[in-house]
Amino acid sequence: MKLIRSSLTRRILPIAVLLPTAALAVTAGTATAAERGGGSAEPHESGKPTVVLVHGAWADASGWNEVSESLQARGYPVVATANPLRSLSGDSDYLAARLKAVKGPIVLVGHSYGGAVITNAAAGNPDVKSLVYIAGFAPDKGEDTLKLAAKFPGSRLTDDPDAPVPTSLHAVPIGSGPTDVDLYIKPDKFSDVFLSNRLDRSKARVLAASQRPVTPVAGGEPSKAAAWRTIPSWYLVATDDRTIGTENLRYMAKRAGSTTVEVDAPHAVMETDPGAVTDLILQAAHDSRPSLAKTGTTTRTAALGSASALAVAGGAALMVRARRSGYGA
Repeated sequence: MKLIRSSLTRRILPIAVLLPTAALAVTAGTATAAERGGGSAEPHESGKPTVVLVHGAWADASGWNEVSESLQARGYPVVATANPLRSLSGDSDYLAARLKAVKGPIVLVGHSYGGAVITNAAAGNPDVKSLVYIAGFAPDKGEDTLKLAAKFPGSRLTDDPDAPVPTSLHAVPIGSGPTDVDLYIKPDKFSDVFLSNRLDRSKARVLAASQRPVTPVAGGEPSKAAAWRTIPSWYLVATDDRTIGTENLRYMAKRAGSTTVEVDAPHAVMETDPGAVTDLILQAAHDSRPSLAKTGTTTRTAALGSASALAVAGGAALMVRARRSGYGA
């Protein structure tokens, strides 16, 4: 796992300004050809991948609004898709079908429970080039999200592990069966559990009132796949996450070998730090802002490193020749 502290990386001068433009163009062209692999879909006219954003429980697609706006301003096609929140297998199948309608390469982003959904939906799709977990679950095959949230302390979903329903949640019956319920975060717990009390009360109340519920089946169903084992991943760890728990996020990020950033933020980091979320997505799309330089260990990174060294060496050689010819300063 490559760890990037966002507060430090914003101060680093991007090394790209030191490289000849022509060398960067050649490298970018080589990397693009390599990343497309054997995909049959044609890329977008913009030449940029489509960013597909998947929300989690107790939220909806509007939580991505600021992130979507920032990405679209940079020319990225964006799909902020609905997540049914009914069952992990059903939600994953729904997303997998949605992805098939997207032409060209995809950067697939999941927040919270949405991370578990992208982990399953991306499996076997050659157009998904990057996975981005935003304080999200990255389960292995056979794992469920409820157990992952309980692996290390930090989650405030319940203060009684033996309670039939987590104590911060309210179960609303939607059928006659014992599991036919929708789970909501209690209004008086929402700001603390989901937002770490980082937003003003009026906005927190609005988000609590508009939350979308999740079923117990979604949280308890084992994952059928682990796409992060074959697809490069990026991970944003919210260091004040009271929903999944920060240590649980760190565990999943390390296990997946993700390029990771840590942000002082709550679980709903898109609401408080949309810029940090956008930065990491851009990194996964190989269009990093200076604040988040690419540090992964993919084939593309190795190509960039080699080309950068050649470019610097080539520039130095040209300076030496110029000086020997009497043209250098």
